[in-house]
Amino acid sequence: MSLLFFCMAICFSTILKDQNAAEIVQKADQKMRGSTMQAEMSIKTTRPTWSREMKCKVWTKGNSLSMILIQSPARDKGISFLKRNKEVWNWLPALERSIKLPPSMMSQSWMGTDFTNDDLVKESSIVEDYVHTLKGDTVIQNRECYIIQMIPRPETAVVWSKVIVCIDKKDFMELHSRFYDEEGELVNTMNGYDVKMMDGRLIPTRFEMIPTGKKGQKTEMIYWFIKYNRPIPDEFFSTEKMKALT
Repeated sequence: MSLLFFCMAICFSTILKDQNAAEIVQKADQKMRGSTMQAEMSIKTTRPTWSREMKCKVWTKGNSLSMILIQSPARDKGISFLKRNKEVWNWLPALERSIKLPPSMMSQSWMGTDFTNDDLVKESSIVEDYVHTLKGDTVIQNRECYIIQMIPRPETAVVWSKVIVCIDKKDFMELHSRFYDEEGELVNTMNGYDVKMMDGRLIPTRFEMIPTGKKGQKTEMIYWFIKYNRPIPDEFFSTEKMKALT
């Protein structure tokens, strides 16, 4: 009987740890997103022989609605991306054409950067589409952090076979992430820097994505303006609005 109770205690402890891991990820996700978010940011892509910078506006509402508008450079101005539930659309003003992106395109590069389409438009949910397990602790940028492993649920189609995230224990900021492919090989590493107070929230304002084995290659995403929890009607996130943004 004592052995049975011991086994039950071990199982309960494991379940509790996994629940806590999911709650930590949810808190970090909510910290960065809010109920709604309106942001302006720049994305700088660096290669060994060249670099390119884009400026964008971003709107999000919960985990199911988001819009991205590219403002510069001139050749890309007006290109926009819409996520509505599990559908992702891309508007190309030069062609006056909107394209619905299939799930197979989520793993491809977003606008030539080191971020994937899924990283930017969040077709998958880090909260709902993964099983979370607390793996230990570490220190990043002098902040104590949780180490959490995320494995996709069997019924979900996501880009990565495994993601390891390190989340600050005090302020629930995602400061380090590693992304693995189906063979278990490390593909990308993302670090969060320049922690600042933005609209009452302490968050990293610069994220650096570094691909494995590609010397001199990285992409930086820098938030320089964010507003949280302002009302945005659901109707804003539509293909019609996507075409009309300037």
